[in-house]
Amino acid sequence: MDIATILFWTFIVIVGIQVIYYLAFLFSFSIKRTETRLKKHIPLSVIICAKNEADNLKKNLRYILEQDYSNFEVVLVNDSSSDDTLEVMKDFESKHNNIKIVDVKSNEAFWGNKKYALTLGIKASTQDFLVFTDADCKPNSNKWLSHISSKFSNQKAIVLGYGGYAKKKFSLLNLLIRFETVVTALQYFSYAKLGLPYMGVGRNMAYRKELFFNNNGFNSHMKIKSGDDDLFINEIANSKNTALCVSNESFTISEPKTSFKDWIIQKRRHISTSSFYKTKHKFLLGLFYTSQLLFWIFGILLLVLSYDFKWVISLIALRFIIQLLSFGLTAKKLDEVNLVFFAPFLEIFLISTQLSIFIANLISTPKHWK
Repeated sequence: MDIATILFWTFIVIVGIQVIYYLAFLFSFSIKRTETRLKKHIPLSVIICAKNEADNLKKNLRYILEQDYSNFEVVLVNDSSSDDTLEVMKDFESKHNNIKIVDVKSNEAFWGNKKYALTLGIKASTQDFLVFTDADCKPNSNKWLSHISSKFSNQKAIVLGYGGYAKKKFSLLNLLIRFETVVTALQYFSYAKLGLPYMGVGRNMAYRKELFFNNNGFNSHMKIKSGDDDLFINEIANSKNTALCVSNESFTISEPKTSFKDWIIQKRRHISTSSFYKTKHKFLLGLFYTSQLLFWIFGILLLVLSYDFKWVISLIALRFIIQLLSFGLTAKKLDEVNLVFFAPFLEIFLISTQLSIFIANLISTPKHWK
């Protein structure tokens, strides 16, 4: 058996793995209808941890405070900011009686650790149901809290939402950021639907306070600077206690990074955190990424070698049809349908970037959350 034949049969296995993944994503999440049943308002504490976010708070905090929700407080955590963040918080506090400020001073033992600041904010909150977002996030509607809170029940103590990014015209970076965000959402929503929740995004998620303290908060990974959202969810979430909220009105929208350098730094932090996931999650995620990378490498090699051209093209087409169907339906659900047209190009760009980030993280690990 020659090398080209070995490559071809290996390529069949790789395509098979990709097809299985995307079919699982398709039937677990992509084609599922979004159900919206708003319930009676339960008391909520919205927690926003901010470090040097004065401008974003001025711009976005009013959308939190204007939520059409009868009973909620906003806990603003100033994480040792060096700008006017604390002053902006105090200005809002003077005008709204449902704001509570937690001013976190620099602590040598926890310097640069968002989890320490968040823990103080959680301790200061007065309600048992906690909703988390960031200072640079704007709710997609004034029904955001109503939709998120409606997913809580006696069994469901965690709610995973979607945090998207604002669209920018004529920007390759913006397309790439939004594409990566949808791909990530497709995976973590699909895994949760399959009974294997492994992460959430701190831009839009919620859980019960008692769940946090019953599981000793961030103690098991406090020394890891990142992962206040995904590592905690990876540790405590299961098929019974986790719900999804993917109605359009429940989204939050953030301003994306505007330079590749800043985005790479952010992605390095996120990728370094994933190495601390549970073994089963690391295996499934690693197999998916590896099969993506090898699909492109082996597919291009076989086309260059002109080996059994019709079969290779057929396998490539099969994989793309199923992938684009799964991704396309998810993108439509997440209001990102225009990304479908750029998906193949963005995928290979993203895979290459992730590979370079993985290599960079082997050399040095990001140290701080901001």
